[in-house]
Amino acid sequence: MQALLDSVKSLSTKERQALAQLLKRQGVNLYGVTPISPRDLGETLSLSYAQQRQWFLWQLDPQGNAYNIPVGLRLSGALNLDALRASFEQLIDRHETLRTTFHLLDGQAVQVVHPTSPFDLQVAPLPTDGRDPQTLLKVLVEEEIGRPFDLEQGPLLRVKLLRLAPDEHVLVLTMHHIVSDGWSMPIMVDELVQCYAGLCAGRPAQFPALPIQYADYAIWQRRWMEAGEQDRQLAYWKAQLGSDNPVLELPTDHPRPANQSYAGATLSIELNRELVRQLKQLAKQQGVTLFMVLLASFQALLHRYSGQNDVRVGVPIANRNRAETERLIGFFVNTQVLKAEFDPQTTFTALLQQVQHTSLAAQAHQDLPFEQLVEALHPQRSLSQSPLFQVMYNHQTQVKGESRSLPGLTVEGLHWGITTAQFDLTLDTFEYEHDLGASLRYATALFEPRTIEALARHWRHLLEAIVKQPGQLIAELPLLDAQERGQVINDWNPEPRTFPADLCLHQLIEAQTARAPDAVAVVFEQQVLTYQQLNQRANQLAHKLREQGVGPDVMVGIAVERSLDMVVGLLGILKAGGAYVPLDPEYPHERLAYMMADSGIQLLLTQEHVLARLPVPSGVQSLLLTAFPGYSDANPINLARPENLAYVIYTSGSTGKPKGTLLPHHNVMRLFQATQGWFQFNERDVWSVFHSYAFDFSVWELFGALLHGAKAVIVAKDVARSPEDFHALLVREHVTVLNQTPSAFKQLIPLACESQHGLALRYVVFGGEALDVGSLGPWFERFGDQQPQLINMYGITETTVHVTYRPLSRADLVQEGVSPIGEVIPDLSWYLLDHHLNVTAPGCNGELHVGQAGLARGYHGRAALTAERFIPDPFDTSEQGGGRLYRTGDLAR
Repeated sequence: MQALLDSVKSLSTKERQALAQLLKRQGVNLYGVTPISPRDLGETLSLSYAQQRQWFLWQLDPQGNAYNIPVGLRLSGALNLDALRASFEQLIDRHETLRTTFHLLDGQAVQVVHPTSPFDLQVAPLPTDGRDPQTLLKVLVEEEIGRPFDLEQGPLLRVKLLRLAPDEHVLVLTMHHIVSDGWSMPIMVDELVQCYAGLCAGRPAQFPALPIQYADYAIWQRRWMEAGEQDRQLAYWKAQLGSDNPVLELPTDHPRPANQSYAGATLSIELNRELVRQLKQLAKQQGVTLFMVLLASFQALLHRYSGQNDVRVGVPIANRNRAETERLIGFFVNTQVLKAEFDPQTTFTALLQQVQHTSLAAQAHQDLPFEQLVEALHPQRSLSQSPLFQVMYNHQTQVKGESRSLPGLTVEGLHWGITTAQFDLTLDTFEYEHDLGASLRYATALFEPRTIEALARHWRHLLEAIVKQPGQLIAELPLLDAQERGQVINDWNPEPRTFPADLCLHQLIEAQTARAPDAVAVVFEQQVLTYQQLNQRANQLAHKLREQGVGPDVMVGIAVERSLDMVVGLLGILKAGGAYVPLDPEYPHERLAYMMADSGIQLLLTQEHVLARLPVPSGVQSLLLTAFPGYSDANPINLARPENLAYVIYTSGSTGKPKGTLLPHHNVMRLFQATQGWFQFNERDVWSVFHSYAFDFSVWELFGALLHGAKAVIVAKDVARSPEDFHALLVREHVTVLNQTPSAFKQLIPLACESQHGLALRYVVFGGEALDVGSLGPWFERFGDQQPQLINMYGITETTVHVTYRPLSRADLVQEGVSPIGEVIPDLSWYLLDHHLNVTAPGCNGELHVGQAGLARGYHGRAALTAERFIPDPFDTSEQGGGRLYRTGDLAR
């Protein structure tokens, strides 16, 4: 066999390539079974796959320092400068990578190995400018390791010796990743020390000859992959990772920049020895390595933080499984993507077995260059983040506190915080014989230090829970301790206040009528109704509806166009004691037919010109909304109570079929009582009623005006669709309270900013959709942030229009892409929970749950869905246990 290998080794490059093609047809990869051979003289020096990616990244950012690899040594004692300089010369002569640069040849990047030349050792004294020596040393070291490299001009090994005292020096070695990796640095330091010791003793160090150089490996790697190994390993990774490439969406403090910033910081994590002992014992009991335990714990943490069930983490491997590469300095390290899948029943022990299987299989397919995997899976490329994974885990086995003694000199390693981050987040762990070190490197463009400190704390809590009960469901492993959990709940939820409602909506409107009967209540185009006129017309309709059997909790459909009649119809149904079901004639026939059938209405209030285009089911009586002169205009005897239904508005159906939400009078009454301290609405206000009365925002608009004795301006359909006409209406009617979806307001901003006509606005209230605060810049520039006051209010139909309150200011403009939702309305409670009703850690993704006074009764005709979505409040400790929770969807804190 050896004779065969020697024969292959003696072949020329072309002869080996021809033989490889013949063997490939027989299923044999020549390059995988024969030693790596030195290259032929004059052969073009291709880049390895890893180097090729580094070359690409450097061209994008030639001034970047994210891929600088530093090592620092403290030299204590009498230093022989000549021996140190000669040691570097010997080292550079031995390893070609230390004298390699790169350039383009016929459009392809190639390596250029330069001949050995005299080495210039830079020696710099520590300046004496009054600064603390340690602080000054840190600054100088960071400046040195932060300087960029020129891959074309070189050199790509930079050495600087800082003289602290005649017998105290710090040696800073910096290399670019394209010619080195983490495994290479100890090799370089070890051989440097041996060279120095030998030269000082007059016996130059003798090293075994290197069988190959890095350029030989790069050529061999390409041929090995092209001869079939790439196809074999790629097939595994394609099956393992699939065609989907999910991005890990960790909650960040800042929006992701368009171009990835490599600025970073490092946080050290303290792990006590007892916990480390228990982790190692757990690994032994489970038949896995400590690396696997820690990787599984990290993936579990990322799952809990992101809420995603497919979590992918990058893991670097040394990739030196060939004997020829063990003592080479070069860029061999490869990166694997290790996937973990979660479901609600996944326990930590089950995850650990999954991680073990995945890790072992990955080791058997570790040679496929990461760059080829990216090219094959073609994920959606973005300059803002790394492909295939965004978080890395790096585990190293080390000897702690290693120092070396040389003749007259002691050499110790120096450590400092890394100020670059190639990924969003990296967990580094350092395994010692009886200890475990850990740190988190993070992108400062995304995360604030406090967020990473919390994440480190939660990882520690997770580890402590794992060693106590490894068979526990991952969903139930606590991230928060009892104090932090209580703090999160209490910080979000001040003691809920109670706002009793003794009257129904129509009763308070009747009181406003009695107070100021001639005040204008409603305006539509050129038509006006005073409170008295509105009340009398609604009373006549109410008496008619009573004849039709309308009373408490009886649902009445109403399908009318925007008009005064619309307001009369809504108020008349309430006065009759019923609940209105708004059916916007603009809705598609299918939706209208579904809502009529699902609600079970027996009576439909409409207009003659609208009726003809409505899909009215058989059995539903239609009543035209006209004058009813034969009926009394006096207030009918009130039959409804605050707990009776006021309206049933259907959801959009974005998460399934539309659902009718059951909202009582009390919910609307307490909404305005609970928010009045913020707004101080009064009878001098003028409210625009911009939205469809089948959209719950209209409840806030219309009743916000009528319950306070103010004027409601109904916005005609064509005016609502024309920003120019709508702006003119706001000016003409002196509107003081404008309620808008952010998308509608965005169209209004340029008109308002350019107009010479003043606005009377006191408030602009946003709702209905997420708000991009950054879009408000022009408005604040023109009008300031005090008058009018812009308010963002989050909420949905099931929680009676609004849940939160957040005044906006210029200071919020920095939160571009973020929709701040503020504080909870005082009589509500809210929690951010995971899908298992655990309180999420601050900064985590979760589902917002709202409880207490504002919740709907539930969904009409859907008892099971009501029970699923309106659940008992697990955090309500009152004797009444009154709070129910409603799940409102995914949210990031």
